[in-house]
Amino acid sequence: MTDTAGPAADASEADTAADAAGADAAVSTAADGPPRITPTTRVLLHDLAVRRDRDEWIVGRMATRTFVALPAAGARAVELLGAGLSVGRTEESLRAETGEEFDIADFVGDLAALGFVARIGDHAVPDAEPPRASLPWLRPRHVRLALHPVLPLLVGALLVAAAVVLVRRPDLLPGYRDLLWSRHGSVVLLSGAAAGWTLLLAHELAHLVTARAAGVPGKMRLGTRLQFLVMQTDISGIELAPRRHRLTAYLAGIALNLSVASSLVLVLALTEPGTTAHRLLAAALLLALLPLPFQCMVFTRTDLYFVLQDLTGCRDLYGDGLAYARYRARRSMRSMRTVRRGVRAGDRDGDPSARLPAHERRAVRLYSVVLVVGTAACLTFMAAVTLPVDVALLVRAVRGLGPGHGLAGNADAVTVLVVLGGVNVLWLVTWWRNRRSRGSASAA
Repeated sequence: MTDTAGPAADASEADTAADAAGADAAVSTAADGPPRITPTTRVLLHDLAVRRDRDEWIVGRMATRTFVALPAAGARAVELLGAGLSVGRTEESLRAETGEEFDIADFVGDLAALGFVARIGDHAVPDAEPPRASLPWLRPRHVRLALHPVLPLLVGALLVAAAVVLVRRPDLLPGYRDLLWSRHGSVVLLSGAAAGWTLLLAHELAHLVTARAAGVPGKMRLGTRLQFLVMQTDISGIELAPRRHRLTAYLAGIALNLSVASSLVLVLALTEPGTTAHRLLAAALLLALLPLPFQCMVFTRTDLYFVLQDLTGCRDLYGDGLAYARYRARRSMRSMRTVRRGVRAGDRDGDPSARLPAHERRAVRLYSVVLVVGTAACLTFMAAVTLPVDVALLVRAVRGLGPGHGLAGNADAVTVLVVLGGVNVLWLVTWWRNRRSRGSASAA
């Protein structure tokens, strides 16, 4: 793929001379059907971005957040078609450069299906409505400092300062009792929920702002990860950014939580222990730190999962890992029913990881173990601990309602029902909505 501009320009001139007489025959259209692609067909591509990644090329359209990984020949074909070469001339150029035959007509059809083609010959290709972005008024120039290389140094300095304070004042380390800063359970629950959702929103805004600085629209929405209700930010398109920008966008939320926690440690050191301000700051510190262990649960596609996926060079670590885990499960079930000698060729052919490059195959197989073990542990904990506790609290709240429990008792019961019950209902609604959206997308 070196010196690609030269062959493209030369082929374009030859193409123009050869096709001048037959330009009006570039596309023939079937009745009420899509334009038929012929060797003389020229296409007009949308504005596409391209980035090399190991042995492949990431090609995508930022407006629709659609991306695909192509081999070198596919990226070269996109370049030649974008330079104005016809389908036939593109095939000839690739044949001359690689010695292989390519069906560029089918390739153009695939590009059109991805929404990369604006026009085939004289016929415009219908374009899908671009997905909405959160905070569309926020422009890259407004937040360009989010990618400044000095910012990580400032975050690091804040972390070091907080660590030094904690070494000198270990009594500032928070514990679970710090969340119980008030003797009124409803006050603790409401304030904790308000602070927790505020921090969660700030966490996702950090992702959105950093991605927007890299030119990626981004969209925040609610989602579910196993039994967890989460807020997530879709930053599709960051794949085309340099690695430093990608990792910064993935780690921006964690960096924000650590920065908030570090700042609270420094302020805590200046307040008098035992005061209301000190108790509130200690509770806020714990709330800022609580989401961080969850980020280590890479089997639920957390922020650290995307860092791991990027560093391993995998295209879809979760999807490929899940497919491999299912393959191993099916194979184990067959082995329980059938006594076999060795491994049959069909087993090897059915391995979904066999088609992956060696570095991806190793990462996917290791990740599949983490995926299965982590998911099983998470669901077991939910069944053994979380669900019984939630049910017990909800039942207790229902029993705590009534004229015989006084104003404070009723207030506590209503608070538990609204906060805890509301979160569970919101999880169910979000899960069902996302499930329907995935089903509609698969059908389309």
